[in-house]
Amino acid sequence: MEQADQGAVRPDSITEVGEDAVMSVAVSPSVPTLTEEEQEELRDELLRVEDEVVTLSQVLAAKEKQVADIKRKLGITPLNELKQNISKSWQEVTTSTAYKKTSEGLSVAGQKATAAFTSMGSAISRKFEDVRNTPTFKSFEEKVETLKVKMSPTASQGDFSDVLTSTATSDPSVPVEKWPEATPIATQEEQPH
Repeated sequence: MEQADQGAVRPDSITEVGEDAVMSVAVSPSVPTLTEEEQEELRDELLRVEDEVVTLSQVLAAKEKQVADIKRKLGITPLNELKQNISKSWQEVTTSTAYKKTSEGLSVAGQKATAAFTSMGSAISRKFEDVRNTPTFKSFEEKVETLKVKMSPTASQGDFSDVLTSTATSDPSVPVEKWPEATPIATQEEQPH
């Protein structure tokens, strides 16, 4: 039974909340020994400082309540305060040297990227112009133009197969196949029995 008592914490050894600090402070062997009179002075000073801490805590709580009441009367909500804090923080960020340097760097990079895209666009346009001026492309363009003219409704009064036939015959190397004329299919009622 004695062994169980040794491992357990006794209730009388636990300090209570609000108990004087004097009772819970153990004298350390490294602290020089004080006279009875010096110890009494220190105890008095400790009690006075503890009283001041309690008084200041009460005053602080009262002032915080007063601030909350004033804010409520002014219509300042926690959300408004958050918005103001974010706005203030953003303003501090944008006025910082690091932000300004980064902003300037990104601006220069954007200008360089714009110049690069512009020069790349010009190069592509020149390349397309070079391709357009090649004999192969001109020949292809002429054939498309010819086909366009032949397919235009004002250029020919024939049907679509005539246009295809005439287009196909414009190049002698392409053999022309004639499609058989469509004949109407007789229905069962029209056929003799």
